[in-house]
Amino acid sequence: MRLVQFELSNGERRVGVVEDGLVREVQDARSVRDLALAAIEAGGNLEQQVQTLGLGISHDYSTLLANLQILPPLDHPDPAHMLVSGTGLTHLGSASARDKMHQQVGDETAMTDTMRIFKWGVEGGKPATGQAGVQPEWFYKGDGSIVVRPGKPFPLPPFAEDAGEEPELSGLYVIGHDGKPYRLGFAVGNEFSDHVMERKNYLYLAHSKLRSCSYGPELRVGELPQHLAGTSRILRDGEVLWQNEFLSGEANMCHSLENLEYHHFKYSQFLRPGDVHIHFFGTATLSFADGIRTQPGDVFEISQAEFGAPLINGIEPVEAAFEPGTVGTL
Repeated sequence: MRLVQFELSNGERRVGVVEDGLVREVQDARSVRDLALAAIEAGGNLEQQVQTLGLGISHDYSTLLANLQILPPLDHPDPAHMLVSGTGLTHLGSASARDKMHQQVGDETAMTDTMRIFKWGVEGGKPATGQAGVQPEWFYKGDGSIVVRPGKPFPLPPFAEDAGEEPELSGLYVIGHDGKPYRLGFAVGNEFSDHVMERKNYLYLAHSKLRSCSYGPELRVGELPQHLAGTSRILRDGEVLWQNEFLSGEANMCHSLENLEYHHFKYSQFLRPGDVHIHFFGTATLSFADGIRTQPGDVFEISQAEFGAPLINGIEPVEAAFEPGTVGTL
């Protein structure tokens, strides 16, 4: 089952099930978060909750997408109660995209920190069920205010040095009233980072991740297939500037999903009831690694057949939100 959140022409919100080019409204559902919390309270799952409520009228999916009425498939009414985070160096080949140093894997004394943490993941990222494996690279990306709905452009601030796509899968979670995390499912995502800034110095990684992101348009409910192959491409003036395959699923990862989830939710501050978490699982495919530099007007398109419609976003410059020397004093 694949779910979307969308707006009617009058701005009212709805939840829908995607079926054969149509979006069928879930009766009396206004948000996927509320749907999930109700399912947790009922002791069931999302699919059972949808079946309990039933489906109503249909809408043309392509029209909703074209009119930018499709919302991110999970959000929170208060963006401050939504955490966006991620893990890197989780996919086989991701370290090569990071620093092209595979030839040094055998000699740990000669490794960069990137290759060292990648090697640790290969060796200990998939522990037995119920056990904790090695920690992955982890980063904070922002709260719900950085999320861009499908179809909308990513804002490019004046201080940005790059506007690079990162085609990834994201896990979508709600914290139940029992203080436990519940995974609703997965969505295709574009984690969107500043790779030029990161390349200057690895300690700038945290800065480089403080950018917008997008995921969806659909939430795929249920378990993740072991092997997934999708396509990431960039369009410029309507023509394909760059295109490549990206792989995901545990068969293509050096960490298990269970291990990545454990090392995120082991922190008690991430277990606040009612909160929403969007967690990006990493990628091994970047246009930046192939020497591509994007520019305003370019369009990203990330697609994976198992997740329905592609995720499409552009790039648009924005004015500075804050200028040097303008902090007020009291």
